[in-house]
Amino acid sequence: MSSHQYSTFYVADRLYGIDVTMVQEITKKMTITKVPLAPPFVYGLINLRGQIATAVGLRELFILAKDENVQDQMNVVCKDEGMLLSLVIDRIGDVIEVEDKDFEPTPDTINNSVGRFMSGVYKIPGQLLSIIDVKKIIEILNK
Repeated sequence: MSSHQYSTFYVADRLYGIDVTMVQEITKKMTITKVPLAPPFVYGLINLRGQIATAVGLRELFILAKDENVQDQMNVVCKDEGMLLSLVIDRIGDVIEVEDKDFEPTPDTINNSVGRFMSGVYKIPGQLLSIIDVKKIIEILNK
């Protein structure tokens, strides 16, 4: 039986995960340079030791309410096909290993504003782990 590891994080108290092989690093809040005329979910650009990453706010991308209580947003920096993407999240979780048998397609009950960026879910004790497909977020940025 096969298993996968996901780096997990929370946005609006929901647990999300990204394949660990796509996560380059996790950083505290960084200085962001705004991009004129960018959509609301694009916070801007950040400089990671000379590499430029696009910062995307997942609350805005998923069309979730802002939470003024979130103090220490963090960045999950992902790399795909040479592009760096910094996902701005509420708080970081753990690396979780899950079994293929626990995987299910994205449920119809998940709002499409979030579901369209997911590849599916894993049922883990006490909650669902929603898997984010980084390629789908990059597609939106490249339009």
